[in-house]
Amino acid sequence: MPTHPEKKVDLSQTLAENSIASLPPLVEPGPALDAGELERYSRHALMPEIGLEGQRRLRNAKVLVIGAGGLGSPALLYLAAAGVGTLGIIDDDSVELSNLQRQVIHGVGDIGRTKLESARDSIAELNPGVGIVLHPVRLDSTNALEIFAGYDVILDGADNFATRYLVNDAATLLGKPYVWGSILRFDGQVSVFWDKHGPNYRDLYPEPPAAGTVPSCAEGGVFGMLCASIGAMMVTEAVKLITGVGETLLGRLLVFDALASRWRELRITKDPEAPAITELVDYEVLCGLGAESDQGGRDESSVSVEDLQARLRGRNTGERDFMLVDVREPVEFEIARIPGSVLVPLAGIKDSTALGKIPRGTPLVLHCKSGVRSAQALEALAAAGYDDVVHLEGGIDAWLEMGDPGAGLE
Repeated sequence: MPTHPEKKVDLSQTLAENSIASLPPLVEPGPALDAGELERYSRHALMPEIGLEGQRRLRNAKVLVIGAGGLGSPALLYLAAAGVGTLGIIDDDSVELSNLQRQVIHGVGDIGRTKLESARDSIAELNPGVGIVLHPVRLDSTNALEIFAGYDVILDGADNFATRYLVNDAATLLGKPYVWGSILRFDGQVSVFWDKHGPNYRDLYPEPPAAGTVPSCAEGGVFGMLCASIGAMMVTEAVKLITGVGETLLGRLLVFDALASRWRELRITKDPEAPAITELVDYEVLCGLGAESDQGGRDESSVSVEDLQARLRGRNTGERDFMLVDVREPVEFEIARIPGSVLVPLAGIKDSTALGKIPRGTPLVLHCKSGVRSAQALEALAAAGYDDVVHLEGGIDAWLEMGDPGAGLE
């Protein structure tokens, strides 16, 4: 769930101070609460800012959560506990063991199940009075407007920039507010965007970062507990939007440094010169992930899993030698590796300190997790004068999807 590059630090100097008044309640109150609901939500009802009317607004609200992962897990649990009447969930992934370090809505027994099914069961166990709508799709420009139309507020816990820009533009076109959160390593960010009342995501980040310049959580890691901090703040903002209490984060960005236990606030204003959002576009292309990108179609600098298998067999029989270079981090190499690979992390290739480990005049095949870092390594090696260098399309992820393509190759 990567954050934007560190240019965010400079925004405190460039974004003008602004103040956005408290907003009216987003949702009308529903029917009176029954006896069981009065007991369940009594701690909310006791607070005059929420009260019975605020709780009825929550029960009448429809909230869409994008992703049942690191941010979606705590967000969904707290939205359900708060009594939000209808929760929609978008996700097309399955539960893996590595998710359980932070995705607290899932358990060991859910490994292999879809995250939607797992999240649904956890929500029902916590609060059976919540209606749950599952959207087992990958959000894109063909379905976003139709899905968003049925909800009052959207929580964006997506882990990629293409989806973030898509969510922003779809919410803007529909006039809906959304709460955004982002995490990477020890850093988190959270804000509220609502174009008709204040800034949208493009006012904060007009352009996406270049593909591959910001690591994903799978590549850079994430402090598990950070998900709870940012996810809880996202739910706090959603509840304030629904009930109309307090001051939302519209026009403000909170940045949390978990290592220092320090929050910072940056002000955001609308860019009067920003082009109007009039339609949804191809967000994969916008973020440099289209057919011609490092993660897209094959080009002369990439090889497939099948190609690599053939090369490994040829190397074992003495037909043609080459060096298979893994540019990931040591811990990734320990978890899973391709037979016969040599670890040379990307950082040492980019700053030239590790070039002594890579012979010149020997054909090279590079790989990383998904193909982004290996493409960067290829570019750095080419600039350093290496030739006959290719990288594995889809990285070790594609290799592992083939089952055990390395059987018998060591």
